[in-house]
Amino acid sequence: MKAVIYARYSSDNQREESIEGQIRECTAFAEKNGITILRHYIDRAFSAKTDNRPEFQNMIKDSSQGLFEIVLVWKLDRFSRNRYDSAHYKAILKKNNVKVVSATEKISEGSEGILMESILEGFAEYYSADLSEKIVRGMTENALKHKYNGGGKTIGYVIDKDQCFQIDPLTAPLVLEAYKRYDKGATMKEIRDWMNEQGFRNSRGNPIAYSGVEHILSNRRYIGEYRYQDIVVPGGIPQIVPQDLFDRVQARLDKNKRAPARFKAEDEYILSGKLFCGYCGEVMVGESGTGRNGVHHYYKCSSIKRKLKNCSKKTVKKAWLEDKVIQRIKMFLDEPNTVEAVISMVMDMQERENLSIPAFEQQLRETNTAIDNLLNAIQQGILTKSTKERLERLEAERDELEQKIAAEKLAKPKISEEFIRYWFKRFQHLDTSNLDQRKMLINTFVNSIYLFDDKALVNFNYKDGTETINFSEVECALKQRASLSGSDLEILSPPR
Repeated sequence: MKAVIYARYSSDNQREESIEGQIRECTAFAEKNGITILRHYIDRAFSAKTDNRPEFQNMIKDSSQGLFEIVLVWKLDRFSRNRYDSAHYKAILKKNNVKVVSATEKISEGSEGILMESILEGFAEYYSADLSEKIVRGMTENALKHKYNGGGKTIGYVIDKDQCFQIDPLTAPLVLEAYKRYDKGATMKEIRDWMNEQGFRNSRGNPIAYSGVEHILSNRRYIGEYRYQDIVVPGGIPQIVPQDLFDRVQARLDKNKRAPARFKAEDEYILSGKLFCGYCGEVMVGESGTGRNGVHHYYKCSSIKRKLKNCSKKTVKKAWLEDKVIQRIKMFLDEPNTVEAVISMVMDMQERENLSIPAFEQQLRETNTAIDNLLNAIQQGILTKSTKERLERLEAERDELEQKIAAEKLAKPKISEEFIRYWFKRFQHLDTSNLDQRKMLINTFVNSIYLFDDKALVNFNYKDGTETINFSEVECALKQRASLSGSDLEILSPPR
């Protein structure tokens, strides 16, 4: 019998030893009962009250391949603590000729076994619901007393021995200073950099991120408001930030959120790291400057910027160049021959990448042939001690090869042609005016770009994917497309 092990624990405060213990007992059970383990599926910090567990879902999906007959768990509550989910997924596994086996709970195969399994699943669900009610009741009592209820610690406060919030004399003044700086016009990036220079760290001991600054500037705890679910207590904890300062900061945050983000794309150079000077080979970097018409953004050869080499490469307008590259990717995606070439490449690569499966399958065919030959000899009356030993060795070798093939197929499932076509179709319909989707196109398809004054050499991420883009030809193609059906991109004049 071939099996996989499913192991799980529920919360972040449980340790990896929990998983190791489950796997150890499941492995011992498998060895005792002659079961071969092909793979481990492990979900960390996922509750069994829901089926939204990535490795659990992968295991259910893989069961349809017919590579294993058993899902081995430490206890049935590792599989699910919801009777509906348990019945639903066990039905799927049963359809795929797979059954769930507990390594520590002895359940017989007959009708009494079904009853026992139902009782264990019901108890697991009751235990989970009862524990949840007790936790909620205890946390509600804590909230009514304004006590700390777990979760990430808040910068500016410490938790005393009675689990109450107290002002931290070291970090609270820095929190107040962050509010004052933002109120006076500092950006979140500037505040983030300042806080990290001051040695600020988040609850996990890491430097403050941009999102961390946003959370600090909007956290109502700093005006003394205690909140837990529906319980809100003004003045429930010590106040760090005055109410009027807090209100001004919230008004500015709200204004910035509602402000149009039309300049966001201009601040991010999406070709960075992939764009190189065609003349000297140095990386090209982003640069901005202020003129009469506002801020202008460019790509510039880093050797000129740092005065390392005497390079003749002209500075290029950022928006113009990025639009040209995006447009060429769109044209690349619309070419049927390209799609077929990539599909052929991926399928060929999959075959070449996993050399083990074809080799194992060839060995398995040879072993089965040898077994058939021995069986024919036995049927003809040729049976000796060496014949029997040879047959036993071949059968053991066949079982081992079947297990290796199954393990290889589970470790790296094959991508189908249909999926690759669907994947291409998604990219063909991306919104090229959206910054994140423009970045996705660049990062997925472009390996590097060597830029000259009149053309660009683009290396795409597929075999023989090097192309030369003549800017004059692209301009003509864009104008033709715009006259026929409207262009996806605004046509910009080339840089001077």
